[in-house]
Amino acid sequence: MILPPPAPVALQLDSGALRHNWQWLARQSGGAVCGAAVKADGYGLGAVEVVRHLKAAGCRDFFVATWAEAVALHPHIGDAGVSVLHGVRPEDMAIATRLQAKPVLNTLGQLALWREGGGGACDIMIDTGMNRLGLDPSVVAGGALDGLVIDTLMSHLACADEEHPLTERQQEIFAAVASMSRARRKSLANSAGILLGRDFHFDLTRPGLALYGGIPRQEAAGHIRQVARLRAQIVQRRSIPRGASVGYGATYVAERPREVAILNLGYADGYFRGFSGTGHFLADDGAIMPVLGRVSMDLTAVDVSARPKLAEGDWLEAAFDLPAASAASGMSQYELLTSLGSRYDRYWT
Repeated sequence: MILPPPAPVALQLDSGALRHNWQWLARQSGGAVCGAAVKADGYGLGAVEVVRHLKAAGCRDFFVATWAEAVALHPHIGDAGVSVLHGVRPEDMAIATRLQAKPVLNTLGQLALWREGGGGACDIMIDTGMNRLGLDPSVVAGGALDGLVIDTLMSHLACADEEHPLTERQQEIFAAVASMSRARRKSLANSAGILLGRDFHFDLTRPGLALYGGIPRQEAAGHIRQVARLRAQIVQRRSIPRGASVGYGATYVAERPREVAILNLGYADGYFRGFSGTGHFLADDGAIMPVLGRVSMDLTAVDVSARPKLAEGDWLEAAFDLPAASAASGMSQYELLTSLGSRYDRYWT
């Protein structure tokens, strides 16, 4: 078996920060149990390791999008629970009725499929105004859920990260539906919803973004810690004269001689073209080294004129504090995390 060498790009992942973030969100959840969304491979960081660290912190409720994600977690889940947010399809049933995971049923067709297939405990998604996934609230009063063993009745907030009247309407609708339901637990709040107060907490909260270092609302600033740090190796160091351009489109032209490091990192690794001319990298002493020209698929150019000792093979860290990186790139904090590719070596500390 031929093993590849260490990758020239790395994610340094802080397990202490991840656990701290979950514990802080659990405290903000008041009397509600705090779960964790680990879909999209743990928001790009690696779901198996994320689950391992969060279980050690005390988390026992995990949420994925698909059955493939649930299968990948199955050997590692132990005494915790997994819910599959996209429900169940006919082709999922053979696995869904055997696996230690619950579907979150979203449609009348899924309800029928689960009943007819002899499914056991399930979760139910109610659409309270997002018009994405979920059953109409009237199904609860209409008896469509009768006979099902429902663990968690849930809905999802559309605008909790901003001030919008829909948020209060969703809470009111969900509270009314929850009062009629025999579900063991009720759940509404995502990361941002947790910060809206106890009227949104119900029995179970489901943070995602904030676990991984994202700031869903300003109330979290100063409390949530950065989890992921991007590092890339220098492929080449080069000198360019005044008037020379760098990269595709010649969008950067040197106004004076520059020393440039070409890094093994590009938009194929989730370091997007939006960082062109706006992103920067950090020296060990915190000094800023700006991105020059366009980020390309596999390479990024950085100004290292003030760092004469940096050489080929040395490593630089991208400035990847999520709110700041979002502002620099024009990408959402969610996109920045979930687009981190498979080429990184991931190191948990």
